[in-house]
Amino acid sequence: MPEKAGMNLGVMTLYLNGNKIEELPFFRRLLNEAANMNMNAYLFTPEDVDDGKQKVYAHVFDRSKGKWTRQWRPLPNVIFDRCRYQNTPRFRKLREFRAKYGDLLYLNRPLANKWAIHQLLSKDDKIKRNLPDTAPYRGTQELSAFLKKHSIVFIKPINGTGGRGVVRIEHGDNGLYMVRGRDKRRNILSPRRLNLAGVGKLLEQLGLHKNCIMQQGIELTLPNNRVHDYRMLMQKTGNGEWEMTGCAGRVGASRSVTSNLHGGGQAVPMDRLLKLTFTKESQAEQVKSEMKACSMRIVKKLESHYHDMCELALDLAVDRSGRVWLIEINPKPAREVFRRIGEKEIYRRAIVRPLEYARWLYNNK
Repeated sequence: MPEKAGMNLGVMTLYLNGNKIEELPFFRRLLNEAANMNMNAYLFTPEDVDDGKQKVYAHVFDRSKGKWTRQWRPLPNVIFDRCRYQNTPRFRKLREFRAKYGDLLYLNRPLANKWAIHQLLSKDDKIKRNLPDTAPYRGTQELSAFLKKHSIVFIKPINGTGGRGVVRIEHGDNGLYMVRGRDKRRNILSPRRLNLAGVGKLLEQLGLHKNCIMQQGIELTLPNNRVHDYRMLMQKTGNGEWEMTGCAGRVGASRSVTSNLHGGGQAVPMDRLLKLTFTKESQAEQVKSEMKACSMRIVKKLESHYHDMCELALDLAVDRSGRVWLIEINPKPAREVFRRIGEKEIYRRAIVRPLEYARWLYNNK
């Protein structure tokens, strides 16, 4: 269905390190698909807005020349917010933009931090069993009590993404703990054995002594000693309904405590990864069914509280008993995992669905 006249879709991002833009290959594909659908879509940042003229100095991909150009375009009336959290003045500009232009149609709204999301989801009895035990990190005293309950504990920034600043703490010998992980720049930390005071000191050095959570670790190690999980992409369709677009496995890099692709992880088809743990096809199918059902419950619960949403990626773990665990929620998901495993149609659909949903939203709201 073509949209009503006058829809201008602005894909909003933030500049990094000067005027660089993250995800440019994805944005190019997104705008190409929009052009194929005869949609007027362009890329911009809050810094590109001229409030007086009600225009934006947009980034437009010129398909005939195969390059990006800058053009003045009208202020968009529908916005696909792809701005990832960053502790910078530019993120504050994003908040100012959303406050000033709150009457525009947004495909998605910001989610709260990891701790607030955990608190919300844990109130739902059907979802609670899929949540690892989680608590705020306030120092070594709380960490000591948490480590008495769980053999593996993760420390994570409440606003972190992409595996940055994730530390794994495991019980070792002689009252020491084996500590591994990544710093906030995603560099792999050399493994070390520390007493509790040493763990606290290391977390402070890494800037993980505040605004962090402690999370029960789920044993996800494969026979090759690499960790693994599953990336489930849930998206709204052109009818405004939630659907699973696709799910792929991820295997972490050597010595990594996370499976993120940006950190050197490898993408693997979901079925192939499930077979490594569940050799019976019936058991693997049962796990897949539970992963889908769990994901649908979670996105619907979050939407009932936060409202406007068009997509969420859920990082799921499956333990050896077949129990599904929610590890993380990503409100600004990448699609690269599907391209890497050769699922070209799922990859294309993952790009097109926000455009189809934007059209539906504009026509119906």
